[in-house]
Amino acid sequence: MRLDRTFPALAAILLAAVPAAAAQAQSSGDSNPPLGGPVVSGVCYLSREAIFANAKVGKAASARLKQLADQAQSEIATERKPIDADVQSYRSQAASLSADQRQSREQALGQRMQKVQEDQALRSRELEATRVKALGQIAQYAQPVITEAYRTKNCGLLLDRNAVLGGNMANDLTPLVVQGLDAKITTLSFNLEQAPANSGASGGAQ
Repeated sequence: MRLDRTFPALAAILLAAVPAAAAQAQSSGDSNPPLGGPVVSGVCYLSREAIFANAKVGKAASARLKQLADQAQSEIATERKPIDADVQSYRSQAASLSADQRQSREQALGQRMQKVQEDQALRSRELEATRVKALGQIAQYAQPVITEAYRTKNCGLLLDRNAVLGGNMANDLTPLVVQGLDAKITTLSFNLEQAPANSGASGGAQ
């Protein structure tokens, strides 16, 4: 009988994946010489991950998501602390207890532990819902900026920069979009989204 102590640093799950992907793309581009070649007229490139990672609003959202994740982690740790103490107390007394007493204590501790784990899972769903909503809001602000950059560069085709193996990247719209998005919005205010409790988990855990 053991309480799962792993409450992930959910900021890593939230927007951390976005700058990580952008950094990976950046580092791979720096370490390998570009293939180059002629500019393909009308073909443009864009990295949404790099936009979210480098735009001021993306950085602000990432910081806010980390703050919410840290708060959730602190709440779970506070809820778990007295249970951990009671588990240690039980372990020190277990040898002197009867089988029925041990069973009763373990059942009670197990129920309390299950409640903490359910709360932890709920916080994870809430944080994920918050992340999705924040990214959606940023995408809404970015879309008209992307459209304007697309028209300004006379693009006829827009490709995901991260899916391109090589070539002349002169028509990469990403820096232009980051600049335009920074001029439009620099921060984003939001709180933790509410997510419904997972009723199926509680029903099957009995």
